[in-house]
Amino acid sequence: MTDAMTPTAPYTVVGEPDAVREVMRRSDDFAPTNALTSVVPLAPPALRILSRARFALPPVLASATGARHRAVRKLVGAFFTPAKVARIAPQVRELARERLTGLEAALAVGPVDLVRAVAAPIPPIIMAALTGQPNPELDVLKRWSRDSLELFWGWPDTERQVELARSAAEFHLWLRGEVLASRGRDSLFGVLHGAGLTTEEVCSLGYFLVIAGQETTSQLISTALFRGLADAGWPGLADPAAATAHVRHVLATESSVHTWRRQAVRETVLDGTALPAGAEILLELSGRHGEDAGPTAYSLAFGHGLHRCLGAKLAELETALVVAETAAAYPDLHPAGPAPDWLRLLSFQAPTTVLAARGPR
Repeated sequence: MTDAMTPTAPYTVVGEPDAVREVMRRSDDFAPTNALTSVVPLAPPALRILSRARFALPPVLASATGARHRAVRKLVGAFFTPAKVARIAPQVRELARERLTGLEAALAVGPVDLVRAVAAPIPPIIMAALTGQPNPELDVLKRWSRDSLELFWGWPDTERQVELARSAAEFHLWLRGEVLASRGRDSLFGVLHGAGLTTEEVCSLGYFLVIAGQETTSQLISTALFRGLADAGWPGLADPAAATAHVRHVLATESSVHTWRRQAVRETVLDGTALPAGAEILLELSGRHGEDAGPTAYSLAFGHGLHRCLGAKLAELETALVVAETAAAYPDLHPAGPAPDWLRLLSFQAPTTVLAARGPR
């Protein structure tokens, strides 16, 4: 374990995979109460904007514990069962092929951005199909998602916080409308309402589930495409097994969600180190597996234990299918243009563009 400093808060960093699993397993000692807390304390102007929008995030799923958390998790998990994920695979494949076919003319002229072409648009459609919840227009959804991630996991100054808070307030107001409209429907929000969750609780769950269900998968697809194209073995990723192995390697080495937070509930000991009550823990989920890591090392990227990501299989499936279909459609693709900028937040990372062109490298 090491101590890491951000501009505002110290974290005890836990990177050894077995120790990360131990923290996640010991839910009585390490709680997720800080999982959705903004890294930078929000300034009064930003808080006022959120307050006017009745923005609130009561603990429901990612930041909750106990029997209620387990009950809500069961309800949400019913929308992402292995059978439902398997049945959605043909739609993912069809969407990928449609998007890739549409690139023919553009690729004949020059490079295209695979983030905008395939990584960004497919996960929101699949998420909506599984949950029964409609999406806003794609560019709006992506702006809201990126702004919310930066607001809660970035280091924005006060001026930037105000901009991001306005975006988050828009997102939350749209979400509230969708939650209210879902009552009585056989959709995710409707089921949660029917189970007795308040509008505020459904909004809280939906706020980050809408982001996690599509934005983090888009980020994972972007990284998998970027790393795959940079390798001479790109054409081989058309094989589904090879694409799956490639995606699992990316998950183990540089997942889109590479860290997550916990807080010590009480004074305790971890790996021989005493931690005071309230200690902020930063868990490294990806990038710390040794060369001898087993074949399931990638799994830690989705967490462990009671808070393991409910969409883990979906994210892996979508990414592997998009990579395989892209390599099959264009085996002669290669990286083009300058190196991309990367999103770098406390818990999220991905290239913001993946420019690719056809022809000899």
